Amino acid sequence: MTDSALAAASSQISAAQAGIPQIKAFFDEPTFTVTYVVHDPESLRAAIIDSVLDYDPASGRTSFSAADAVLGYVKEKGLSVDWHLETHAHADHLSAAPYLQQKLGGKIAIGEHIVTVQQTFGKLFNAGSDFERDGSDFDHLWKDGDRFRIGNLDVTVLHVPGHTPACIAYVIGDAVFVGDTMFMPDYGTARADFPGGDARTLYQSAMRLLSLPPETRLFMCHDYLPEGRKDYVWETTVEAERKANVHIHEGVSEDEFVVMREARDKTLAMPRLILPSVQVNMRAGHLPPAEDNGVTYLKIPVNAI
Repeated sequence: MTDSALAAASSQISAAQAGIPQIKAFFDEPTFTVTYVVHDPESLRAAIIDSVLDYDPASGRTSFSAADAVLGYVKEKGLSVDWHLETHAHADHLSAAPYLQQKLGGKIAIGEHIVTVQQTFGKLFNAGSDFERDGSDFDHLWKDGDRFRIGNLDVTVLHVPGHTPACIAYVIGDAVFVGDTMFMPDYGTARADFPGGDARTLYQSAMRLLSLPPETRLFMCHDYLPEGRKDYVWETTVEAERKANVHIHEGVSEDEFVVMREARDKTLAMPRLILPSVQVNMRAGHLPPAEDNGVTYLKIPVNAI
């Protein structure tokens, strides 16, 4: 069966040398998250990918230092932001997309399978009937193979589930923003034990990405500084991942990967911010509505996950 979305992405990458995007990374060390500003140098149209809202779980306070760094860069470069792109509903940080949208305009977008995440976690958090589970909190929902432009830059959307059902990768010019599907070669791949995750599906998604041309640049959503490395890094290539990814390099079978991934996932603790993050990010980064006393609350389900 022909993978038309992957074929389109591969053709786009091969033709992208004249329109390589300008990419600026912002690393948030408290959450080990990389936010990207991607722009077309000719039109100065831009997208922000996987932004971070600062959140202190001890006090319940939000702040904007990470987002303001992005905001300052966009203004300094004179960019016009068309999109706030999420690769998935993150479990390790709160999205700053609504804050940046208020300051810069643009639309907030994620993959169409966010509705599955909303249904699952809407029940977990007992979100009630006021919480629509149809993706309407977002301005746009992408389907696998969707294509759009950021200025003169071609973009192709690839659905890459496994870590979550809604994970997508954005192929922008010759660069791919992979979300949590995989990490740098010396760290491997994402966990697959969250609700709706699946190790076998994750393998298939990673192999889909690794079917792109070897020179394709891959940009990670996180880096966790594995033992033996001194500096945080987040850019690699398809070729480097094929050769050296510690979990999914060439020669690793699907069954071997599934055994490894499921055993490893059993040893992992839940992310520190999973409960506040998911109930905000399933709402496109918006906080739950304030209650009748004017205060907004985040719920902590006990013994539920």
